[in-house]
Amino acid sequence: MGFEELLDQVGGFGPFQLRNVALLALPRILLPMNFLLPIFLTAVPAHRCALPGIPANFSHQDTWLEAYLPREPDGMLSSCRRFTYPQALPNTTLVGEGHSPGELQGEQSTEPCPQGWEYDHSEFSSTTATEALPCLFLQWDLVCEQKGLNKAISTFFFVGVLVGAVAFGYLSDRFGRRRLLLVAYVSALVMGLASAASVNYIMFVITRTLTGTALAGFTIIVMPLELEWLDVGHRTVAGVLSSTFWTGGVMLLALVGYLIRDWRWLLLVVTLPCVPGILSLWWVPESARWLLTQGRVEEAHRYLLCCARLNGRPVGADGLSLEALSKVAAAEQVVRRPSYLDLFRTPRLRHISLCCMVMWFGVNFSYYGLSLDVSGLGLNVYQTQLLFGAVEMPSKLLVYLSVRHAGRRLTQAGTLLGSGLCFGLRLLVSTEMVSWSTALAVMGKGFSEAAFTTAYLFTSELYPTVLRQTGMGLTALVGRLGGSLAPLAALLDGVWLSLPKLTYGGTALLAACTALLLPETRRAQLPETIEDVERKSAPSSLQEERMPMKQVHD
Repeated sequence: MGFEELLDQVGGFGPFQLRNVALLALPRILLPMNFLLPIFLTAVPAHRCALPGIPANFSHQDTWLEAYLPREPDGMLSSCRRFTYPQALPNTTLVGEGHSPGELQGEQSTEPCPQGWEYDHSEFSSTTATEALPCLFLQWDLVCEQKGLNKAISTFFFVGVLVGAVAFGYLSDRFGRRRLLLVAYVSALVMGLASAASVNYIMFVITRTLTGTALAGFTIIVMPLELEWLDVGHRTVAGVLSSTFWTGGVMLLALVGYLIRDWRWLLLVVTLPCVPGILSLWWVPESARWLLTQGRVEEAHRYLLCCARLNGRPVGADGLSLEALSKVAAAEQVVRRPSYLDLFRTPRLRHISLCCMVMWFGVNFSYYGLSLDVSGLGLNVYQTQLLFGAVEMPSKLLVYLSVRHAGRRLTQAGTLLGSGLCFGLRLLVSTEMVSWSTALAVMGKGFSEAAFTTAYLFTSELYPTVLRQTGMGLTALVGRLGGSLAPLAALLDGVWLSLPKLTYGGTALLAACTALLLPETRRAQLPETIEDVERKSAPSSLQEERMPMKQVHD
């Protein structure tokens, strides 16, 4: 008897599984609210050097600013420098307002803003860029010469996510999904509160990096913890339903960012939901699949009985006896201590791992490349965020229909192909055709989100239970590497204006071709052991595989 037969007895889809999906919705909502938070957190509003007060009898402020601020080559007043001495302007008299004639007739030398900056607070009352509190290590004001430090905040955060993907993927296969999810919740809460209370830039960067490490646990634990309690016929609908919570988080962030314009309060609001998340773990079940692979039969027995009771399934005395479960556990031939090297020891797993690495890099690289490229859309930051979130809903429906009828592999390749083509078509649209550029950007965002949704479902089904979290950790690591490099690729426009879009689109097309080399998992049971994976047909076959295990149709 295998685990799928046990799941048939206790119910592979019912109130127990729906409750599990609902309890694990919160992490999915919190992820985009933290991953996309820099859109508001590190925003740089319009700014200029702080200047002496405007005289009471001086009514033309623009003329006053021209006396103090030089113009940039594009004709705009400088945001980062001021004249060393204010310049005398025609038909104005600044003498007598605290300035000597010698100062007024001095050379037009400039200097960095000696008295700090003044910011336009019409859109943001406070961001990390406008923070101006003196501290032990560094005064904030992350603009002009310090603007690189402001951009580095996102980089450090995703470095933390990358490290966390490795750690949580390995540890959750060693110590269990539920226990590591608790660690992720508590760590994210503590580090988020510390970030909101940061007194200097160095403290903020460290705590945000550790927050990213903690949140990585959500990305690779939640989906497998749901799928390992579901039968084959309902994995698709549950996976797509769960992914809609990410979209809800994207749109909720636009609303929260619009209502809360101070970065500290904004960070606090997206962190505090971890408290009810910690409490909800009381009702979240550990994966019975994983417990059996670890030989923890009594714990698995308890969870399976709970599942049967909530699903209203009568279970015979022999069906879920400890002896029967012990036989199932013994048949698993478990690798007790999973390692990332196990993903490359056997031919088929090595093939799957290499292809998934390329696929996940392309998914993340194109997704964040498109999400960060909002120029020429004619919308403010809140409207853009809301529109990009709204377009993800139809993409979920596309994924649901496609994976059921066309399969996981073709859906993954097709959505990546669509994303790459949107990048290419935007190159053919002139800057004056704003509506066409906006339409292609929105379509590309929908395709890239569909590729992301399919990747989570597809990858979870490719790896065996004993290595599922480890495999998800590896692919998440490579994916976050792609997400971290996406902003840097935008700098290629200095070489050639179209090069960034060609890079994003070309990488998406490469990932689409690689996805075709992966085995189809539609109608297939989740593999339990490495032997289950290796027994399947050649992975290069483009035809749906014949599983040696029981087939269950969607």
